[in-house]
Amino acid sequence: MVLLAVALAATAWWWLNTEMPRRERARAAEAEAAAIRAERADTLYRWRDDAGHLQVTQDPPKGRRYERVSRTPKEGIEIHGDRP
Repeated sequence: MVLLAVALAATAWWWLNTEMPRRERARAAEAEAAAIRAERADTLYRWRDDAGHLQVTQDPPKGRRYERVSRTPKEGIEIHGDRP
């Protein structure tokens, strides 16, 4: 009986020190990946092509400067006094 209790205690110690932290890291990595996917789904990319035409795409262009634009409007009214 004592041997069974020691075996159970050793298994519980192993589980708490090895398996649980691994699962927490996996959950944290999945939550971070989900946040990145959500941000990317809400983003458009604004850039200019070789001819100087404005392009707005769902994927960022390779080798070009671009600006990220959110699809979700900001709350309230935004006023810029420097714009005509």
